[in-house]
Amino acid sequence: MSLQTRHAKHAEPDANGAPRGFATPSRKTELYSQTFLDHGYAPLPDFTEPPIGPVAQPELAARFPLILTSAKSSLFCESQHRALPSLRRRARYPEVELHPTAARARGIANGVWVSIETPEGSVRARARFNEDLDPRVVVGEHGWWQGCAELGEPGYDPFGPRGANLNLLIGTDARDPVSGTASHKSYLCEIRSVAQEQL
Repeated sequence: MSLQTRHAKHAEPDANGAPRGFATPSRKTELYSQTFLDHGYAPLPDFTEPPIGPVAQPELAARFPLILTSAKSSLFCESQHRALPSLRRRARYPEVELHPTAARARGIANGVWVSIETPEGSVRARARFNEDLDPRVVVGEHGWWQGCAELGEPGYDPFGPRGANLNLLIGTDARDPVSGTASHKSYLCEIRSVAQEQL
């Protein structure tokens, strides 16, 4: 048996011949969610200030003034395939993107190893300048743990401060009340240069 892609499943007829619709109470696309309202949540999307952020926690932002978000590399599949030489040649090291202004203020040169620090801990990555970022924001990459023996590239400890596991940096106290997910897209951090002997 082979799988077949089905487009526009919502338009397929149900047992009565009517369009089957979506998996919502109205069977339609819902911008207003009665289900959310019934469970005590706002029925319409709205912005809520991140609970670990400069507005919500200014005293913490004084120690960790940058906003950390994360991104997935388009070369790899989530946290896999960094051991494949054909892919690893194109992305040798874990990186953290930051604006040159933020880097200059911290004495960080493009391409050097840095420590990404949050109230939860620290990990290592190489700095990569990105002038398109807001100077207050840094973007880390998730999924770095595999080595690549063919290229002589090391693996990274997924549980220690000399590793590159961004998950270690994000606490679980401030979770989304609806999905329960941790704040991987908005957390406070600081970036510091790492001395060669500390690598």
